[in-house]
Amino acid sequence: MGSIDVKEHSRSVHMPEPEIVSEHGRHVSEQEYWEKYYEHPDFRYEWNNGILEELSVSDFKNNTMYYWFSRLFGCYFDIKKNGKVLLGDFGFRLDLPYTLSIRKPDLAIVLTDNVTSLNDDDRSFKGIFDVCVELISDATKRDIKRDTVDKVIEYETAGVREYYILDASKKYMAFYRLNEEGIFVPIKRKDGDIVESEVLDGFRFRISDLSRQPPLEELAHDELYYDFVIPSLKMFKHRAEQERHRAEQEKQRADRLAAKLRSLGIALD
Repeated sequence: MGSIDVKEHSRSVHMPEPEIVSEHGRHVSEQEYWEKYYEHPDFRYEWNNGILEELSVSDFKNNTMYYWFSRLFGCYFDIKKNGKVLLGDFGFRLDLPYTLSIRKPDLAIVLTDNVTSLNDDDRSFKGIFDVCVELISDATKRDIKRDTVDKVIEYETAGVREYYILDASKKYMAFYRLNEEGIFVPIKRKDGDIVESEVLDGFRFRISDLSRQPPLEELAHDELYYDFVIPSLKMFKHRAEQERHRAEQEKQRADRLAAKLRSLGIALD
């Protein structure tokens, strides 16, 4: 009997891949976080006082709300060109009196007048975002507390000027702005439904539209949105109406002329 090549045999046998396990709760240094976990390929991690915090995934209805809202911001900045929108895994460092954390808002905004510039090759923001938007993570009580309590305190202390929490169930939906004393206060809703930003000039939306998520083409003809949602559609519609009105006037003039000629016995054929 011939001998078995152990190395060759082990290569021919399929070995299961080791399970990738979250390292939530692990203590790591800030340097280690930036080097190994900030852009982790399998898990989204934030870092809070030396501890990794895994960010959970929101459900489909919350994701569709987030997608619609991010498109609204995209429309706004396409027109206003007064800032930049950052989605997902773009983090910023909060060096606060009581904690040191690195947070990754689901959506963040840096305005052109921010004291810290955002450069094209940056992989994190070195300053403080002007606006942060978090899509509620409600998988655990820990996730809910992080979005609705911890980040409210941290963003307020750091000087984030407005903070929005999106929640399809509306249970945790909230919209805050920083007042003159540096305290987050709820943004007063106009007619009980409209939120208007003080940081983003002219940006406003209906809370009911977050649930309804009307198409942008509809918003383009809605008085609340048409200044920044595809305003060219309004212009095209206005021009089309002008052309239609002009064509109707021309037809009316032609009909009157034809009637007068017939009254004079002049054949039109």
